[in-house]
Amino acid sequence: MNLRPEMTGEALTRLKRARGQLNAVIEMMENGEDCRAALTQLAAVSKAIDRAGFKIIASGMRYCDAARQAGEEPEMTEEELEKLFLSLA
Repeated sequence: MNLRPEMTGEALTRLKRARGQLNAVIEMMENGEDCRAALTQLAAVSKAIDRAGFKIIASGMRYCDAARQAGEEPEMTEEELEKLFLSLA
C-alpha cells in the first residue's frame, strides 16, 4: 500500500518533531551534556517514532476498511496489517 498524504499527515508531523528531538540529543552527546537529560529526550524520540508508526497502521486499517465497505478489494489484507502492527510492538 502506498503512503498517501491523508494517511500520513499526523505521523509525518510526529516524525518531524522526533527528528528535531534527535538532533538535540546528538548535540547534547557531542557537547558532553548531562546523560539524564539526553536519555530523557531519547526516550521521547523513541515514543514519537513508535506513535508515528501506529498512526500509519491505524490509517491503513481505516483506509482498507473503507475500501471493503465500498465493495472494493483493499490493498492489504487484515493479516498483512496485523503483521506490520506487531512488528512495531
